[in-house]
Amino acid sequence: MIEENPGLQVIHEASDGLEAVQMCQELQPDLVVLDVGLPKLGGLEVARRIREVSPDSKILFLSVIPSQDVIREALRIGAAGYVAKADALRDLLPAVRDAMADREFLSLSILPEPQTDLPEE
Repeated sequence: MIEENPGLQVIHEASDGLEAVQMCQELQPDLVVLDVGLPKLGGLEVARRIREVSPDSKILFLSVIPSQDVIREALRIGAAGYVAKADALRDLLPAVRDAMADREFLSLSILPEPQTDLPEE
């Protein structure tokens, strides 16, 4: 999907978290798309390490894991956004564009439900 868009190019696909960190150190990509559940080294730790070896690379998570704690930690680490895999067809390219423009992106389906409880009288 990414390569079908002018101006975007996939330069490497890593098979696990350790390889992702190594390739980021070597290639210094503009944007890294990560899953939370990576083999050998989880996505959150990969993001932390990428921040060290390639500080200018923007990080975008694409994951099936909708945990609010994981999403908060990803953003705390400095991720530019978090896209639910179920929403990837609709959200991935807008998330990439937002990340490259230094804007945060979150899939609507992963946002917490607003509190609708009314206070007791």
